[in-house]
Amino acid sequence: EMEAKYTKKMQALRDEMDLRRKTEIHELEERKNTQISELMGNHEGAFGAIKNYYNDISAKNLTLINLLKEQVEDLKKREAVLEKEKADVLLQNKELREPLQEAQDKVAELQKKLVHYNSDKEALMNSKAHLKITQKELKDLQWEHEVLEQRFSKVQEERDELYQKFTKAINEVQQKTGFKNLLLERKLKGLLNLLEQKEVELSEVIAASNLDPSALSLVSHKLEDVLNSKNATIHELQLQLARVCKAHNDMLQTFEAKLTAFGIPVDNLGFRPLSFPFPGQ
Repeated sequence: EMEAKYTKKMQALRDEMDLRRKTEIHELEERKNTQISELMGNHEGAFGAIKNYYNDISAKNLTLINLLKEQVEDLKKREAVLEKEKADVLLQNKELREPLQEAQDKVAELQKKLVHYNSDKEALMNSKAHLKITQKELKDLQWEHEVLEQRFSKVQEERDELYQKFTKAINEVQQKTGFKNLLLERKLKGLLNLLEQKEVELSEVIAASNLDPSALSLVSHKLEDVLNSKNATIHELQLQLARVCKAHNDMLQTFEAKLTAFGIPVDNLGFRPLSFPFPGQ
């Protein structure tokens, strides 16, 4: 009984499930058919729009092609006209080439003449300006020449006067300096001779006196003092002689510098001034 009962339930459930499955399949087919219909409608609409769009484009292209054909025809006609005009222009150019070449040659020649004319004109103006400047410079130089001649005459007079004064002064200074140097040298020589004589006499006196060592030492000290005094005198005389020689040489250098400044060669003096060496040289 239970098996029959459950078999019956199972059959009822199976029938119910089959019915539900069929119902759902039917609904699904309905929705699918609806979507297919919508898609077909959309596709037909899009296809119609695309068809219309391309029909319009084709119509426009046909119109444009016809228009371009007309333009091409017009361009061909214009090209033919232009070719004819070109032939006419080439013929005219050929006829005008020789006159044009002659005109160009003439223009080139005239331009060359114009360049030479301008350069000659500019050179003439420059020459006139340079001539004016040169004339002014000549006048200035003539005036400066006159002034320089006057100054030269005056400088010559001053030079001759200074030359005479310097010649006289150098002779006087040479005479005085030479005489003073001679006196100093003779005095120095005399003192040296006197010193040698005194030393000889002193040696003879010491040898003959047979003094004791203490007295001899005292005499030697006194003699050394005298010799030191004499040596100091000799040194002072030598310094005086060196100062006189230096002053003489400085005067000669100054004199030669003045002669050089006035443009007078030293050889024009007629003699060579003596330059005294310093003592010890």
